[in-house]
Amino acid sequence: MNRRLCHALLCLLALAPGLLNATVRPDPADRLRHQLRIESQRYGIVGQSVEVSHDGKPVFQGVYGASDLGNGQRVTADDIFPVYSVAKLFVSTLLMQLVEQGKIDLDRPASAYLRDLPASWNAISVRQFLNHTSGVAEYYTPEQMAGTAEANASFPASLPAALAVAAARPMQFAPGTRTRYTQTNYLVLTQLLETHYGQPYTRIARERILVPLQLQRTWLGRDGLPARGVVAAYRGQDGKAQPMPDVVWPAYALGHSALYMSRGDLSAFLRAVAAGELVSKTSLMKLWQPQTLPGGQRGEFLSGWESGDSGHYRDVGHDGGTVVRARILFGDSLDHDVYTVVYLTNGSARNVWSRTLVDDLMGVLAPQRFPTQALADRIAAFALRATDDKQKQAFAKTLRADRSVDRQQLERTINNTGYALRETHGADTALRVFILNTVLFPKSANAWDSLAETYEAKGYEAAANAARHKQLMLSKPPR
Repeated sequence: MNRRLCHALLCLLALAPGLLNATVRPDPADRLRHQLRIESQRYGIVGQSVEVSHDGKPVFQGVYGASDLGNGQRVTADDIFPVYSVAKLFVSTLLMQLVEQGKIDLDRPASAYLRDLPASWNAISVRQFLNHTSGVAEYYTPEQMAGTAEANASFPASLPAALAVAAARPMQFAPGTRTRYTQTNYLVLTQLLETHYGQPYTRIARERILVPLQLQRTWLGRDGLPARGVVAAYRGQDGKAQPMPDVVWPAYALGHSALYMSRGDLSAFLRAVAAGELVSKTSLMKLWQPQTLPGGQRGEFLSGWESGDSGHYRDVGHDGGTVVRARILFGDSLDHDVYTVVYLTNGSARNVWSRTLVDDLMGVLAPQRFPTQALADRIAAFALRATDDKQKQAFAKTLRADRSVDRQQLERTINNTGYALRETHGADTALRVFILNTVLFPKSANAWDSLAETYEAKGYEAAANAARHKQLMLSKPPR
């Protein structure tokens, strides 16, 4: 084999599995099913159930893995998953309905609608509670999340008691100045809904969301859950998937957790929201307008929906712990070219964030529409292979020639992927990515800073000092 042909083959091997799949697996559903297998191997995911819809029509539905490691039961399409903090999307949707009806003003103090709020919170607006910019403290401690009988019994006995516990703790920051995710915010909002309707939260959610959408495999709390068809939950510990602590939330916490749903029900909910069936599209576009905090930081939540960007799309949604993700992606309007994505897992050995899984999936489904996501998946695949120097050079060459994103986005994507892999696979894997970034962007102080930081984490003093010196030299302003 001549040298030129050999080099061409090395370049081809360095490309991501997503590109190879596009050749070997022309059917999009086949490529996505293959991606579920890749994610399972890459992160040790126990079980997955996924649905992607475009303009209200499902384009992919797939399952892979186990619902319970104890009995080896496989995941099915109808299985019920704990979706944790996705529960907050019900609360935020119910509040958006009241805003649309003119019954709630997000910028008025929540105390205008609640007489029994702690006095120190009287000036905090509904929007600040909704977007986690209130600054209020958490109402429980990490020790109370142990899942033991003793820990479960230690939660405050009632909603007023929980609010009193949080109010007795120092404010984390002045309201409206920063974002800090706390469950306490949604205790306040759940109480606001109950006060307005004069009904328990569970009844409000059933009458205004579950019944209209015919969500028959959704449970608010554990009461009534079927004995079969509910997946077991896991978390990564010591490199293995271990049973999740069995936290039993009090009844007053159902607005922020303890929601159980099938993939089909959660997907139906997202499609209904995106279609304007629960809140009009006009109101949603207003309520989902990007927010800027006083310090110039972008607000992370829009009317309670976590916000971001995916290629040329905006996205809103929420995660459930690290294991579940619900996302709506749209452009300038909600009238066309709208994706909804449900990615349910029951945990992984490496505690991968569900947002990574959604990004990978969209990059495989439509790489031209989601080039950054497709690129990140390629970089992760490269870093997780045992590659020799020739293959590393070949991969670097393919990235130099890549025109799917601009150079600034390329550097940023490599850097972000390195940190994501450091969290799931450790510093050794991340080093391959950070070294790659310095090869491609040798004049980037940030690339050398990430490399130095990771060398320092590994205790590689000489290499860390050399990378830090490079970073400091590049950071000096020109004379």
